Amino acid sequence: MPGQNGTREQYLPFGRPDIGDQEIEAVVRILRSGWLGMGAETIAFEQELAALFGADQVVTVNSCTSGLFLALKAAGVGPGDEVVCPSLTWCSTANAALYLGATPVLCDVDLATLSVTPEHVLAKVGPKTRAVMVVHMGGHAVDVGAIRRALPESVAIIEDAAHALGACYPDGSPVGSSGNLTCFSFYANKNLSTGEGGAVATADAVLADRLRSLRLHGLPSDAWSRFVNPRAALGFDIRELGYKMNYTDLQAAIGRVQLKRQAEFRATRKKIAQRYWAALPDIHPEIRCQADITHDYHARHLFQIVLPEKGLTKTRDQILLELRDRKIGASIHYTPLHWMTLYKPFARNLTNTDNLAGRIMTLPIGAAITDADVDYVIDNLRELVR
Repeated sequence: MPGQNGTREQYLPFGRPDIGDQEIEAVVRILRSGWLGMGAETIAFEQELAALFGADQVVTVNSCTSGLFLALKAAGVGPGDEVVCPSLTWCSTANAALYLGATPVLCDVDLATLSVTPEHVLAKVGPKTRAVMVVHMGGHAVDVGAIRRALPESVAIIEDAAHALGACYPDGSPVGSSGNLTCFSFYANKNLSTGEGGAVATADAVLADRLRSLRLHGLPSDAWSRFVNPRAALGFDIRELGYKMNYTDLQAAIGRVQLKRQAEFRATRKKIAQRYWAALPDIHPEIRCQADITHDYHARHLFQIVLPEKGLTKTRDQILLELRDRKIGASIHYTPLHWMTLYKPFARNLTNTDNLAGRIMTLPIGAAITDADVDYVIDNLRELVR
């Protein structure tokens, strides 16, 4: 809330989670149970997530980054392969390919949705392409069906749905139900937050079992399975190199409560987005936001605006820093990967991304943000832009 001098007393993060007594009580329950690792609570959480996503199988992991890595590995990506992904994304999308010795090939995005289209993807597909990473930017669900129809059958689609929990594809079905390996994030600022963690949704039970093994050293069973089935503890064989990427019951307990609160969270995010959207013409007639942000099928993880190319007396960076000085957590999603040293060799001719890069900015949005917070952001942005 603003102080007596008109400025905030507390910093307003761009995506503060809403953690209440129910989440705290759930954690206490697990602490008292004596089983803190991956067990019955995690299994229940995976089943509830599968129902939300409309997916046959969900496998939890310790981060969405791990999910993307395991999804690419399960798709057979390795050295010599190419993986197409947008440059306007978090580094995890491209890093997952690099971890496996593959080459990320960065593509452009649409100016309105800030997301890939079949045309942008196809422009970068070549004979070495093994997979395409589709990023549902900000919670805007890409039409993966159209991309699937445009691609050769040999090219896998991996969906980076870190922003898209609760979003729906254009046909109204939930993100996660496509049958593609679809990766979600439960990081601290996400629509469903457990601090850290992620999940992979799939329609393939055999593939899900492989992911469960890969997330835990390549073991055929986890500690909980060996606990409830003593014969499983007599010995086991490891046939494939795995990793340490499992989830925990402590996190799952928080996640199960957060799942039950999703309708409440979605209503809050929609109200915030509508207030921002309605205020933009008054702030500046040429400022626009991501397409479809007020539609029900958008997850509204981010509220991204695009500043006009001309006519402002301040740059995007100046405006952002002044908002931060006023304790408003405006942010940038994202600096394009091809502007960074590590990824420069993997992209060229990304006209739209270059056009957007210096003009996009994210305003605070989240289940714990109040009407007064939104008004404070609007008033200060209007003042700085004018």
